[in-house]
Formats: sequence, C-alpha cells, structure tokens
Amino acid sequence: MRNFTESMKVLQIFSLVAAATTMGLAAGLFTSFSYAVMPGLARTGDRVFIDAMQRINTAILNGWFALVFAGAIVFTGLAVGVHLGGDHRAMLPWLVAAFALYAAVLVITFTVNVPLNDALAAAGDAGGLADPAAVRAEFEGRWVSWNVVRSVLSTAALVCLVWALIRSGRAL
Repeated sequence: MRNFTESMKVLQIFSLVAAATTMGLAAGLFTSFSYAVMPGLARTGDRVFIDAMQRINTAILNGWFALVFAGAIVFTGLAVGVHLGGDHRAMLPWLVAAFALYAAVLVITFTVNVPLNDALAAAGDAGGLADPAAVRAEFEGRWVSWNVVRSVLSTAALVCLVWALIRSGRAL
C-alpha cells in the first residue's frame, strides 16, 4: 500500500507540474499574439499581413505546438483524475476550473480561429489577390478579438493550476 501511495503522490506532482508547464506555454503563446504579433502585423500592408499569417498558420503546425496545445488539456485532465480521491481533493475545484477554462479555449480555437485560418489559406497567395483588403477585413478583427478571449481564459486556467500547485505543496 505504501508503494501505491508514494506512486500516486509522484503522479499527482508530475501531473500538476506538467499541466502548469504546458498551460503556461499555451497561455504565453496566445497572449504573445495578443500583445506583440497581431499589433505588429496590424502595422503592415494587406498583402504582407495575409502572407505572414498564412506562413505562421503553416509553421505553427509542428510537434512542439502539438505537445503544448494538447498537453495542456491532457495533463490537466490527468491531474483532475489523480486528485479525485484521498487527501488532495481540496485542489480538485481549481483543477476542474482549469480544465473547463482550457476546454473553452479549445472550443473557441476549433470553432472560430481555425476556420478563419482555413479561410485565409483558401484565399490563395497574397500576391495574387484581387482585393487583399477585403480578405484581411474578413479575418483580422474577429481572429484578434477571439484570440484575446483565448488569452484571458488560458491565463486564468494557468492561475488555477498555479494555485493548485501551491495548495499541493502545503499538503505534502
């Protein structure tokens, strides 16, 4: 029984650290787009904006992004699961809140941001567009607004996980 208890403690700590790390990286990604990338691109011409976003949307689809983007929900879900029983249930509301907040980020990503990215890609090469201003107008405002929401939600999820980590340290 002692080995099982020790193993559960290790799994609880690992899941909390992994969840907080991946969530922090995800929140950092979304917020960096909010305060740096998109404001910087807002200062460019329509063709440059479209070309840059198309390239970013292609480049971001890699293993590191997948690890962070999916890891945040997977590790937070794992943390919820391994904290369901025992003496560490005090952290459970914070973990469930983090999971729900990031689940909302995923819903927004897959229902708003990804379809906008896909539409931007389908518009074609920025250099050959007849009306790049119209293509940009269909994309930019909505994408930026919803990315701010993703930034706030993922940062709130990170705060919940950090608080759970603090509570975890007090419980040890």
